[in-house]
Amino acid sequence: MRNYLIKRLLTSLPLMVGITLLTFFIMQLAPGNPMQTMIDPRISTADLARAQERMGLNDPMIVQYFRWLGQIVQGNLGYTVKTGQSVAHMIGERLPATLLLTVTAFLFSFVVGVPLGVYSATNKYTKRDYGLTVFSFIGISVPSFFFGVALIYLFAVKLNWFPTSGLATINLEGGAWAAFVDKLKHLVLPALVLALPNLAVIMRFTRSSMIEVLTNDYIRTARAKGLSDRKVKFKHALRNAIIPVVTLFGISIPTLFGGAYITETIFNWPGMGSLGIQAITAREYPVIMGLNLFTSMLVLLGNLTADVLYAVVDPKIRLSK
Repeated sequence: MRNYLIKRLLTSLPLMVGITLLTFFIMQLAPGNPMQTMIDPRISTADLARAQERMGLNDPMIVQYFRWLGQIVQGNLGYTVKTGQSVAHMIGERLPATLLLTVTAFLFSFVVGVPLGVYSATNKYTKRDYGLTVFSFIGISVPSFFFGVALIYLFAVKLNWFPTSGLATINLEGGAWAAFVDKLKHLVLPALVLALPNLAVIMRFTRSSMIEVLTNDYIRTARAKGLSDRKVKFKHALRNAIIPVVTLFGISIPTLFGGAYITETIFNWPGMGSLGIQAITAREYPVIMGLNLFTSMLVLLGNLTADVLYAVVDPKIRLSK
């Protein structure tokens, strides 16, 4: 296992280099530059040119790329153009809020999606199965911004069950327990919006895989031996049916972080998604590139974890030494 992990990590290095190349040059090819958002009508052309020269924006792209890559190797993601803040510090400040939202949505989508998929498969072609199928199609089809606004209108504005936005209530009184309950209330709606598309996909994958496994000969043999229905479904069928679902483990990470851009903006959640929207609007390329690089590392880590989980759920899979 150790050799396999080392091999996978070494394989990921060229991917990381390729990701940095694409991230940097795509940002450079984007129209405009950060200086255009800072132009004062009173500034002279000469002063503007000197500012661009001082920031290295006039250097060839390949020179700028290796300068940026050299800083990354040293753990420096750069600084914002407008305020000079450290990009790594900005991401570090927003990371806990985003992790709280995405991890909650991730766990909720798998913990709920897999059992619903199993239930739908074991009750196929019934009204309950059709109802869950309609639910999954809605979850996949409805845009997150529409779903988010609908939940805010219903549960926050009309019913007043949950807050409309933010991470916590300012100047809240009542101690640690009140703060925990308050943060939980703020978390419910954005986590549901972020989790719904992923939950629907997991449920459909689980249902399809479970239906296929339940038709295999070893399942009929297990039933013929007199094993209980519960044991057949969850010990023999589910372990094999869950293998294709493991693939979604790695795919879910970029999906959730990508969805966080919209969800965090709708709910004014102070995470990396809302930071990314602000950076795109302000053309803060160092921030955008830092966020893309960080997310790419999480994707590679998720894929590596998915590969390891294959061996856990299926003993037949042999990892290369």
